[in-house]
Amino acid sequence: MASYTKTMWHHVRRSPYQALAAVLIMMVTFLTISVFTLLIVGSDKIINFFESKPQVTAFFKDEAKSSDIDAIKNQLSKSVKVSSVKYVSKDQALQIYREQNKNDPLLLELVTADILPASLEISTRQIEDLGPIADDLKNNPAVQEVVYQKDVIATLTSWTNALRKIGIAIIAILAFVSILIMVTIISIKVSQKREEIEIMRLIGATNWYISLPFVYEAVFYSAVGAVIGWGISSLGIWYLSPYLASFLKGIPMPVNIIFLLELLGAELLIAAFLGIFSSLIAVNRFLNR
Repeated sequence: MASYTKTMWHHVRRSPYQALAAVLIMMVTFLTISVFTLLIVGSDKIINFFESKPQVTAFFKDEAKSSDIDAIKNQLSKSVKVSSVKYVSKDQALQIYREQNKNDPLLLELVTADILPASLEISTRQIEDLGPIADDLKNNPAVQEVVYQKDVIATLTSWTNALRKIGIAIIAILAFVSILIMVTIISIKVSQKREEIEIMRLIGATNWYISLPFVYEAVFYSAVGAVIGWGISSLGIWYLSPYLASFLKGIPMPVNIIFLLELLGAELLIAAFLGIFSSLIAVNRFLNR
């Protein structure tokens, strides 16, 4: 292994510009992977946060009977679409109102429990289930009004789906371009060692023995590019953390150091695969002539 590593470093020093080009294209590829992964995971975390909160609020008419409310609550609790149902009485609604407007005494004086409606706060397991639940509640004669953030939730879902599709497409294109560039660079390196390779083949060296230094070199380029791309994205998320915490008030931060390290490990595995795959293509093209 030491001899292979020494040969790899010799190749890198002999052609620094080619090495730099390989590292840069891999850096761009893995920077893109990191950014889109963070965006997608962050979007999923935000959607999960909204899913865990009361998404649909049904306000009951003053004349609604307790038996009617209990029947609606029990029916919703049995639904596989619903994750939680919470009943808020008039008195509880008044306490919530007072807490929200505790800095405005004038508003507190004008509102009593009698004028606030009782309600049910419903959370669903999937955002897509909010619409059918809201429609069913609107058709119930005991319900006066149904409120839920349809536009916000629909926008978050569409953005996340679009991010996934765009991210997969861009990453696939960059990975393909990276392999082509890596194959070209390694092919040039192999051509420069044509005479040495021919001599090794004459004395009985196996194809794997000949290929291994080039495999090491390609994996080195890929790994360095992956670490740099991951490092840039990690520094970016670290720098933006205060702004994200201020913007996402009440929402847990979508990423942490453990996740970033797991992302680095996954990217290094992908980098190793890309390096091995592209180098073997380049070397085998020469050896099979």
